Amino acid sequence: MGNFLKFIKTNGRLVAAVGYFTLAGTMHAGAQSSYTYSQYMNNLLPLNQAYSLLDKNASVTGLYRSQWTGIEGAPRTFMFNTAIPLEQMNGATGITVLNDQFAVERVTEANAFLAKGVQLGNESFLGVSLNAGIRQYVANYSTLATTDPSFRNDVHQTRPNVGFSVMLYAPNYYIGFALPELTIAALGGASVQDNSYFKSHFNVSAAYLIDNGSDFKIKPAFLAYYTKNQPLTADFSTTLYMKNIIGLGADYRTGKQMSGIISINSRNVRIGYSYQFGTTGYNLGGVNNAVHEVILTYRFGKHLDNISLL
Repeated sequence: MGNFLKFIKTNGRLVAAVGYFTLAGTMHAGAQSSYTYSQYMNNLLPLNQAYSLLDKNASVTGLYRSQWTGIEGAPRTFMFNTAIPLEQMNGATGITVLNDQFAVERVTEANAFLAKGVQLGNESFLGVSLNAGIRQYVANYSTLATTDPSFRNDVHQTRPNVGFSVMLYAPNYYIGFALPELTIAALGGASVQDNSYFKSHFNVSAAYLIDNGSDFKIKPAFLAYYTKNQPLTADFSTTLYMKNIIGLGADYRTGKQMSGIISINSRNVRIGYSYQFGTTGYNLGGVNNAVHEVILTYRFGKHLDNISLL
């Protein structure tokens, strides 16, 4: 693996033609998609739009994720989401946008959602959300230095997307289930015919905020997601918050991946950074498929004094 990555770094487009398709099939499907970002515990909205009901303020969030920094064609992801409360109906609305690129392939997706909460008890609610949008897949195979006729023609496809999510929540916990991408017809071709982008995704999430009234709070969180013909993936994380301002956390993902996470919170702004790395022998020995991830959230509204740590 070490020699292979060095070869990628020095042979750029040649490897894009010869080795890229194997790499995509074995690594990208599980390592770089809209459902594998590390800081889900601080921004679950792209995975479950009912999560927008937990904060009564409006918010705008951007996330950038970069893998294999310095290597030509390395995976890069940008996500954007916004939520606007609809207080009269105990609801929220907003949009989510994804742009994911890996070598000559690019996926762009945009969805609008509407969420509604129903009170079940004094502090418990059930939220339901529906989303709809479009998903576009582009593969510029003609730019590859290969004579294989399977990759002679570029691919441009666009498909509609629908989804739904539910969430049981209270001020100190949430439990959610979502199918944010219900794909009727697959997108893509050639090397990515079975890529996890183009199938229906399911996910289950949960978090609990342990607050004993001191300056320290602890939030364990869990996320599991599944795509047909792909292994079930689960994330387990714990975050320690100090004075509601600084959060220090760690995440373990099945598949032998870990992340260290730091976040800084204020009434209006949350900034987060994570460093994800493999824990297998070749990773720890110096060849590391490291991922850098930065997230920025801006909140505005009438309830800013209530800093949401969920």
